[in-house]
Amino acid sequence: MASTSPPTIFAPARRTAARRRMLYLQSQGDGPAYLLDDMIEDILERLAFLRISPARALVIGDWRGALTETLVAKGAEGITAEPAAGLAEERPYPFGDFDLIASLGTLDTVNDLPGALILLRQALAPGGLMIASFMGAGSLPILREAMLTADGDRPSPRLHPMVDVRAGGQLLQRAGFSDPVVDSRSLDVSFRSLSGLVADIRAQGLGNVLRQSGPALTRTQLARAEAQFAAAGQDGRTVEHFEILTLSGWKK
Repeated sequence: MASTSPPTIFAPARRTAARRRMLYLQSQGDGPAYLLDDMIEDILERLAFLRISPARALVIGDWRGALTETLVAKGAEGITAEPAAGLAEERPYPFGDFDLIASLGTLDTVNDLPGALILLRQALAPGGLMIASFMGAGSLPILREAMLTADGDRPSPRLHPMVDVRAGGQLLQRAGFSDPVVDSRSLDVSFRSLSGLVADIRAQGLGNVLRQSGPALTRTQLARAEAQFAAAGQDGRTVEHFEILTLSGWKK
């Protein structure tokens, strides 16, 4: 009999460790947060456009607490949750009846994404809204090319598989959301070096958490990757591309 369990692409322990490292790096001050800031700004714009003022909100993955603080300032009861602190996104939530659930940058590394979305819907009150943003397909093309160049004829798994707009719509429908909406937006960031990009990725909790990951790069491989990264830019800077995918839907 064929198994119906989702494939184990990501290692939960590595995922938790990456989030905890992110929290530590952010606690040192001046950590990059442009992806999180972009997601928060987008969510606030969506709520303003829809004229929604939630009475009870759950915010997942906002390590700065900025979105929760804004919602609370507008009169909402805000609850924050963080995978690094024990939130299990693939298990039923210990709380519910939310008018709004916002998930920021975490759902792209759960093994059972359809199941995680179903659990989010179940945690909503009737008429509640879920908004989830995370890195989507099309992100980090220059880094991907640099890693392929480094590995040569034997490419290793180093970057995560990512969800695109079409798959996002199918996921929302499968999870039972009403009026599903999926869109993506671009964010381009300039870096002086490959090491600078990697540092930013780790500081924002986006490091490799694959269950079967490739071996560490040798010095020769790293040199090839750095050369490829530099060649993709000009005047000493390389612009990397981030694609942020946002899924939203309502509970009937």
